[in-house]
Amino acid sequence: MERYVILARMSVIIAPSVLSADFARLHADIEMINSSRAGWIHIDVMDGVFVPNISFGFPVLKAIRRLTTKWLDVHLMIVQPERYIREFRDAGADLITVHYEAVTHLDSVIHQIKNTGAQAGVALNPATPVTVLSHVAPLLDLVLIMSVNPGFGGQQFIPYAIQKVAALRTLLRESGSSAKIEVDGGVGTDNARALCEAGADVLVAGNAIFGSANPTKTIEEMLQSCTSDRP
Repeated sequence: MERYVILARMSVIIAPSVLSADFARLHADIEMINSSRAGWIHIDVMDGVFVPNISFGFPVLKAIRRLTTKWLDVHLMIVQPERYIREFRDAGADLITVHYEAVTHLDSVIHQIKNTGAQAGVALNPATPVTVLSHVAPLLDLVLIMSVNPGFGGQQFIPYAIQKVAALRTLLRESGSSAKIEVDGGVGTDNARALCEAGADVLVAGNAIFGSANPTKTIEEMLQSCTSDRP
């Protein structure tokens, strides 16, 4: 596998995806995240239109907000997300990410998000090149690289996402953008290191964490794989 330069990995953030949590015991799962070294909580909102699945909306987000002080990273996999930006911010979102493929007037939506006081992110589906963000990159707080096709948890990681992260890191540097790079889909202890080396700042993990016998240990292992010195 091609190697990349490691980029100041002590700041890597693990963001457990509650899409993979047990909703019969959501309180306990959030408490687990609270007690762990995870920095963010990732919340996938699906509408059954942009993606072939429906997840949850404002009531679940509000409930999670009451249970944690961690950063709430809200990923909108919905059409016309501009209709609901204020509502997601009011429900507790700290960062709101919309899909490039779901937005007609991206510049406008980025400013709409920022005007609520939230940070703004844009997600790219696996086949969407990072170059589509060349003009708006300086406006962004985060770019989310999807390493599976969006809509369902538990999918296999798409290997070319690593090269895509590296290409995005170059684009952000050349455009003067300070946006973080987030990766979502099939992320776990087996590929965390390679993603961090390519330039990822935030790793979203669902099944790898909530399917683990020891979720807090898995979070720790992912962090260590990105921060330890290895040849």
